Amino acid sequence: MDQTLSMESLPKRAGNRPATTNTNPHTQLNQQPDDTSHVKELMNWAFMLANIERQPSAISVPGAVAMCMEPDHACDGCNAFMAGTEFAHFHPHPDYSLHLALPEKDAEHVIAGGWGEWHPLIKRGYLPPNIIMMYAPRNPEELEVAKSILKQSYDFAQGNVE
Repeated sequence: MDQTLSMESLPKRAGNRPATTNTNPHTQLNQQPDDTSHVKELMNWAFMLANIERQPSAISVPGAVAMCMEPDHACDGCNAFMAGTEFAHFHPHPDYSLHLALPEKDAEHVIAGGWGEWHPLIKRGYLPPNIIMMYAPRNPEELEVAKSILKQSYDFAQGNVE
């Protein structure tokens, strides 16, 4: 993975944004990868990160897999968690998108680049204004960008970015 890829330097995602639902469950409706190995590789990579617990999501659809920071490594007061120490989760087939927390400025860069969108429950006041959907990676290039975005969320959950 290109360790120098910052949220400010994300390339533009090719094509139009996928269709999504505007309520819960917040779901990606099209543009899923033809080859799901990219999603599987992202998930395998994510759960090899240190201090992560793999759990069923506490707030997503059945089958969603959560990335939870081990409590001793979770930041205090950083607004990085959706429930407990869950800072990201992978949606199951046929969706394959993720929800994750980022610093708000980073979330804005991700959205501006076409890689994701705000969670619709932010407008209703149920979630903080830094929870986004990241669209499912469709190819190896998008997989690398997805790793960078997810790594930023991981760093945020540890208190290593503001």
